[in-house]
Amino acid sequence: MELEEVGNRLVPFIRTKLQDPNATIENVARGPGHAGFSYFFDTISDGLRTSYFLRLPPPGVKHEGTADVMRQVAAIRTLQGTNVPHAPILWASADEDWFGVPYFVQPRLDGDTLKDEWPLQFSDAQLRAMARDAMTALAGIHKVDPANAPYLGQFWGYEFDVTRWDRFYERAAEPQLLALQPRVKQLLLENIPHDARIAVYHGDFQWSNLLYSRKAELLAVIDWELCGIGPTLNDLGWICAFSDPEAWAHTQPTRMPHGDELETWYREGYGEVEGNVRWFKALAMYKFGIISGFNLMLHRRGKRDDPHWEEIKPSMKSNMEYALKMLTS
Repeated sequence: MELEEVGNRLVPFIRTKLQDPNATIENVARGPGHAGFSYFFDTISDGLRTSYFLRLPPPGVKHEGTADVMRQVAAIRTLQGTNVPHAPILWASADEDWFGVPYFVQPRLDGDTLKDEWPLQFSDAQLRAMARDAMTALAGIHKVDPANAPYLGQFWGYEFDVTRWDRFYERAAEPQLLALQPRVKQLLLENIPHDARIAVYHGDFQWSNLLYSRKAELLAVIDWELCGIGPTLNDLGWICAFSDPEAWAHTQPTRMPHGDELETWYREGYGEVEGNVRWFKALAMYKFGIISGFNLMLHRRGKRDDPHWEEIKPSMKSNMEYALKMLTS
């Protein structure tokens, strides 16, 4: 949708929601995100300027999975009344009258994620405190009663979590870098931690999905496209493995705390943790190694131009090696 059309649709929408027939729209701009289309915009109502964030699904696709914005709404609304920082859902609907697709609107928060140059403004002590706040927030998410999010459905089972990646592995570029896949898959299936808690999980809990203020305050956990009901340790294994230099061959040294320390802070915030965290670290790198190979294939075939996957390529092998180590030592 062109920005002009978005703006034209926003005018009657915001006038209705604010009950102000004279409200105006300014500064409509595209926002970040890959699993949908997002926009920032300002409103002027009763002399006050307010900034908002609008999320829409991609056009021409079924509104399911990552394209079902109402899943994100369901997950975010479970955080109401908790201590988990989040941007509340102001308006949301599967009704397509306003934008031609389902939508949700949140307040725009003045901050950014820990990517690119943003972390350079913070001291090492600040970054440690920011990481600790993130793990406290993650523990809070995992304490949410999954009965509060029936829209997210049910857990499909551990075997599905492992085997669903087979079809992506079969199409991955540089398959020699994923040579350990059969062995890692076998060990994952043989050592399933059935005692892990099943509840709401974020699905992509990492530094680029955490919004911080310029004062180093955690403002919100964002980007809930991959949320669901399943083992909550998926999130813990994901961020811990992503924060372990041993899992990566292409990245530069990071100033963020490493995985073991993150896990300690999570346990402090959550309490006794049931389930083998090392298994979930292995699953995280097993998945990401395969995802990298698949996206590299799409890039090379011209189906999705993204040279970033060429940079990530060396870590496909180390991802699998790390997963094997988590399962055998």
